[in-house]
Amino acid sequence: MSHVEVLEEATWRARSAAHVERLAPYVGPHLARRRAGEKHPVHDFLFSYYSQRPAQLLRWHPGFGVRLLDAPEYADLKGYADGTVSEAHVVSQRPVLEVIHRLLVATASRPAHTGCFGLHEWAMVYRADQTRHPQPLRLGASGTDAVVESHRVACSHFDAFRFFTDEARPRNTLSPGRDDRPAFEQPGCLHAGMDLYKHAFRLSPMVPSELVAECFELAWDIRELDMRAAPYDLAGFGYEPVRIETPQGKQQYAAAQRHFAERGAPLRARLVAACERLLAV
Repeated sequence: MSHVEVLEEATWRARSAAHVERLAPYVGPHLARRRAGEKHPVHDFLFSYYSQRPAQLLRWHPGFGVRLLDAPEYADLKGYADGTVSEAHVVSQRPVLEVIHRLLVATASRPAHTGCFGLHEWAMVYRADQTRHPQPLRLGASGTDAVVESHRVACSHFDAFRFFTDEARPRNTLSPGRDDRPAFEQPGCLHAGMDLYKHAFRLSPMVPSELVAECFELAWDIRELDMRAAPYDLAGFGYEPVRIETPQGKQQYAAAQRHFAERGAPLRARLVAACERLLAV
């Protein structure tokens, strides 16, 4: 390792505490709901859909190239040796780094497409006997189906497309697959924005946890829009719908997509830079 930044115990413990304080407002209520056996259709998503556990999210890492002094609690953590993320661990992660880097670069190379209007959630319940969430459909089953049938469905994200009903899948103008994500992902996609969090935590502990936290906060805000534009009635949870079936709702949704694409661009660039730095090890 050519250069290693050394952090005194007081310094790194302060950063670790700040990280926990930053994320506690998100993690704490989720854990409380889990203990009570309650579910939230919007806020539980980042903890249930993605594989990172709350305790892992709260664990602070300085990233590769930083050594923590007097940090015995890091001694047994995966990837660490002598208070720092080891070069051997970074080298062992090269296949993951290459996959993430390829996808992020391909996504960043495309303009943001804002014409999908969140119809992926509608396609997931199109002509379905059972919905993915227990909340009622805002327009009812027939009204929801009519929205899908009267629109061009153009979902580029495989992990949304794979949940389409059998009847909805042929209506999609694209056919994204599990192994060809770099050919389809684009920065205007809400799920591509949320997935920046997934890419960030998959790079842990090689990247600073502050970057993971920023990606998590972006994903949190995107998730709210994703569900406000969905066909479900979430008024009981305090959410005003984005009525994408109307011209005004379409404009509102597209504007929010552009905002999140702009907010996600620098995070994607930082992840790309991190991958390139780590691939050079």
